[in-house]
Amino acid sequence: MTARLSPGDLAPDFTLPAHDGSTVSLRSLREESGEHVVVYFYPAAMTPGCTTQACDFRDSLDALNASGYRVLGISKDSVAKLAQFAERDDITFPLLSDPDHRVLEAYGAWGEKTNYGRTSVGVVRSTVVVDPKGVVEVAQYNVRATGHVAKLRKDLGLDQ
Repeated sequence: MTARLSPGDLAPDFTLPAHDGSTVSLRSLREESGEHVVVYFYPAAMTPGCTTQACDFRDSLDALNASGYRVLGISKDSVAKLAQFAERDDITFPLLSDPDHRVLEAYGAWGEKTNYGRTSVGVVRSTVVVDPKGVVEVAQYNVRATGHVAKLRKDLGLDQ
């Protein structure tokens, strides 16, 4: 199990390929935009829970962007699978591919988990919010796919 991040930690920088063929760097995104970055980690594109979560982020994207937050989704899926996922579900934020799970491990989002009573090693559904200076503001692990975005918005004080 990799160490998990906590608020106040420096967020590990990363550069990964995105579903649209571009390359996304956390440092460039936060420095160029001067905004916070919501980095969420999910087990597998096009599965029911991950679809629910991605669509929740998609549906909240305008409000998050208006409040100064950018969203990135990261999984171990291939760029090709992420492109299918984005097209199928009209995902309008970058979905990043981390097939060797280096970034997942650096963020503590890779490790042992229990699903339906079975223990396995893989992606731990997690969300980390990074401020414009690269400091972790929020680190949530083992989050639920359903209702997570609403809870995150509330935790960030974004819901009026």
